[in-house]
Amino acid sequence: MSDTPNRNPEQDIEDARVLSRHLDPGYSGDFDGTNPEDIDNGNSSSSAEQTPAESSLRLLGGDIHRDLYRINARSKRAKLLHRAATFSHPTEFPEPNHDEIPVSEQLVPGGFRRQFLDRQGRRMSYITSPVTKNFISFLELYGQFAGEDLAESDNEESIEEEAEIEENGERRPLLGRRKSPRIRAQGDASNVKSFFTLLKAFIGTGIMFLPKAFKNGGMLFSSITLITVSLLTCLCFHLLLQCRRQYGGGYGELGEAIGGSKMRTLILGSITISQIGFVCAGIIFVADNLFSFLNAVTSNSTTPLSTNALIGIQLIVLIPLSYIRNISKLGPAALIADICILVGLVYIYWYDISSIIDTKGFNPTIELFNPRDFTLTVGSAIFTFEGIGLILPIQSSMKNPQHFNKLLYIVMSIITVIFTSVGFLCYGTFGDRVSVEVITNFPQTSKLVNAVQFLYALAVLIGTPVQLFPALRIIEGKLFGYRSGKRDALTKWKKNLFRTVLVLICGLISAVGASDLDKFVALIGSFACVPLVYIYPAFLHWKGVAERRVIKAGDLVMIGVGIVACVYTTCITIARWADT
Repeated sequence: MSDTPNRNPEQDIEDARVLSRHLDPGYSGDFDGTNPEDIDNGNSSSSAEQTPAESSLRLLGGDIHRDLYRINARSKRAKLLHRAATFSHPTEFPEPNHDEIPVSEQLVPGGFRRQFLDRQGRRMSYITSPVTKNFISFLELYGQFAGEDLAESDNEESIEEEAEIEENGERRPLLGRRKSPRIRAQGDASNVKSFFTLLKAFIGTGIMFLPKAFKNGGMLFSSITLITVSLLTCLCFHLLLQCRRQYGGGYGELGEAIGGSKMRTLILGSITISQIGFVCAGIIFVADNLFSFLNAVTSNSTTPLSTNALIGIQLIVLIPLSYIRNISKLGPAALIADICILVGLVYIYWYDISSIIDTKGFNPTIELFNPRDFTLTVGSAIFTFEGIGLILPIQSSMKNPQHFNKLLYIVMSIITVIFTSVGFLCYGTFGDRVSVEVITNFPQTSKLVNAVQFLYALAVLIGTPVQLFPALRIIEGKLFGYRSGKRDALTKWKKNLFRTVLVLICGLISAVGASDLDKFVALIGSFACVPLVYIYPAFLHWKGVAERRVIKAGDLVMIGVGIVACVYTTCITIARWADT
C-alpha cells in the first residue's frame, strides 16, 4: 500500500514525535527494512558501517501496527525534504476541516469503508465513544496541567536528531531552529465528553472531608459557605477564561504575558505547593483508612500497624511510581479511583438516607453554627472546589470551546448540590461523632464497607503519582531546564534522585499532618488554593483585560477578599492546630 496522498508532513512529524518513545528503533516501516535516509544519501542498507533496520512486519502482529512505523518513516522523509527558509515555493492550500474523513483519505484502499464506519459511529451515543480520536491522541492526552506543557522535555533530543539527518548543504536552513514548546493538537472532544471530564476533575477525595467540615462550621453556616465558595470560584474561573481568550496559553503563560516572569514563577510555585499538599493529604487519607481497615479485619489480639508505619509503606510504593515519565501510563489508576469514589458516594447516600428515616430525624448533637472552628470549614470548602489546574486543558480539548462556559456553570451547579448534600446528610446522621474520613463512620463489621474502604485507599494510593506529576515536572524544569535524561544516564538518575527526595519530603509532611487531617486540609485550602483560585485570576483580569472602572473595582475587591481570607484563615488554622 502506498503512503496516504496529500498527507500533512507537519502532522506526520508531530505524530512521530509522540510515537518515537513507544516504537522499537531497530525496526522500520518499510517492507524490506530500508531506511528512507539511506536511500536519499545513496547508501545501501546492507552497508557494513551501519546496521540495517529490520522490517516491522517481522514483529508479532506486525501487519496490525505497521501504520505506526510508517508514520515514523514518513516523518523522516519530510525532514529530509525540508528546504531552507530562503527558498520560495507555491503556497499549499489545505483541505477544509470537515467533520468527516478528508477526501484524500477516502481515496486510498479501504477509505470508503472507514468513512462509512465513522459516519455510523456519529449516530451512536457520545457517552460510549472513546475520549480520544486515535491512539496517538491518547498518548498525548495527559501531558498538560493548568494549560502548561509538562510532558518530558525532548527539545534536546529532537535537535540532535535533526542534526544527524541534516548535513551541511543546501538543505540546511540559514536560520537555526529555535526551541519552542510542542504544537498542541486541535481539540476534538464533544460537549458531552467535556461535561463528564469536568465532573471527574472536581469530584475527588476532598468530598470525604466535607462531613467533618460541616461539624467544624455547623450545618447552616457550612451549607452557606459551600454555596458562596462555589459562586466565587465560578466567577474567578470566568475571569481566568477571559484572560485566556485575549492572551492565549496556559496559566503560567498568562501570568508571564500580563505580569512578567515573576508572576509566572509565583503561579507555578503556588501550583507546586498545592499539588504537594494534595499528595500529602492523600497519603494521610490512605494511612488512616488502611489503619481502620486492618483494625476491623484483624483479631483483637493483633495490634495493627501505626499510621506512621503505613505512611512509610506507602513511600516504598510511591518512590518507583514517581520515576514514571509518561503520565498516560497512570491513567488507569485515576480511573479506578473514580470508580471507587462513585461506589462510595452511592453507599453514603443509601446509608445516610436510610438512617435518617429510621431515626425519624437528624442526630440531636448537630449545631447550626460552631463559633470555635468555623474558619476550618472555609479552607476545607476551597480545598474541595479547587480544580483550576484542569480548567484550561479541558477547554483546549473541546471541539467547540465557545460552549465551555455553559458546561462549567452546569457542572459547578451539580457538584455544589453533591458536595452540600453529602456534608449535610453525613453530619445529620452521625452528629458530633463524624470522623475526618467519613467512610470510617460506617459499620466496620460490614464486609461491603471493608471492601469499599480498602479499594478506595488502594485507588487513592495508586493515583497519588498523578497528583505529584505536575509538581515534579515544574520543579524539574527549574532545576534541570531542557536537559533530558533520554540521552544522558547521569541526568536521568539525578532526576530520579530528586524525585526520591521529594517523595520522602511528602512522607515527612504527611507524618506531621497525620495528627489532625481536617486542619491540614484546611491549611492547604487556605494557604495554597486561595491565591490560585481567587487572587491570581482577579489580578490578571484587572491588569490585562478589564477596561471599565467598575470592572476594575470588582477585581480589586476580589483580590482584597482573597488576601484577607488567605491570611485570616491560615493564621486561625495554625493557631487552632497549635492549641490541639
